[in-house]
Amino acid sequence: MLIQTAIILFAYFTLWYVFAVILKNSSIVDIGWGLGFVVLAVYSFIQNITLPSAVITAIVSIWGFRLAYHIFGRNFKKPEDFRYANFRKEWGKTYYIRAYFQLFLFQGLLMFLISLSLLYANSAAKIEIYPLFFIGSAVWVIGFFFEVVGDLQLKRFIKNPNNKGKLIDTGLWQYTRHPNYFGEATMWWGIFLMALACNAPFFTVISPITITFIIRFVSGVPMLEKSLEKKPGFNEYKKRTNIFIPWLPKEIKK
Repeated sequence: MLIQTAIILFAYFTLWYVFAVILKNSSIVDIGWGLGFVVLAVYSFIQNITLPSAVITAIVSIWGFRLAYHIFGRNFKKPEDFRYANFRKEWGKTYYIRAYFQLFLFQGLLMFLISLSLLYANSAAKIEIYPLFFIGSAVWVIGFFFEVVGDLQLKRFIKNPNNKGKLIDTGLWQYTRHPNYFGEATMWWGIFLMALACNAPFFTVISPITITFIIRFVSGVPMLEKSLEKKPGFNEYKKRTNIFIPWLPKEIKK
């Protein structure tokens, strides 16, 4: 199944690359991120229709479709995301070839690694350790809550004209500066635990480790933090609020 998965991902991200070139907007690949996992979940489910594969496919599909819809609504009729626009400027004439390998196919590689726990869980015949499966499900629900509620709170905050130029520091955002990113990583730790409960090999821990590392140290948190540095009040917000893992706000000594 792993070879077929690699072929599917190669074709999938090549197709998104073609769309990006036509539209001159590489940020549309973000819409394909969640949908790609749905494709892999459904494909692996069809190969082995069991109780664990049905549950895993259902939760991955709920997450993937919601994320794609959220990103589509956020980017609709808007220019290319600043991250991809910066790459376009920095890479110049080599942009299109570098974008294909470094932005699109590389995402395919990441998706392959992150989906390992999903694929092994869906190939299982049955749930071997029910308590662990339920714990993993609970962890996934917590992650989904943080991502969905965090995104919703941010969307409402931005829509309010009185908040223009301000930082959101209410709701989940008072406990972590990136509740949505924390939620996404947490969901994949939940899926990993569910996979373990289905007798998946422990090396599938590479799945949650990869997504957590990418979000926390590469393309998620660091890039967004950099874009927020110039906003008023950000330094104070940094001092009192955890960057990733939620915790009670710290008191700032004056």
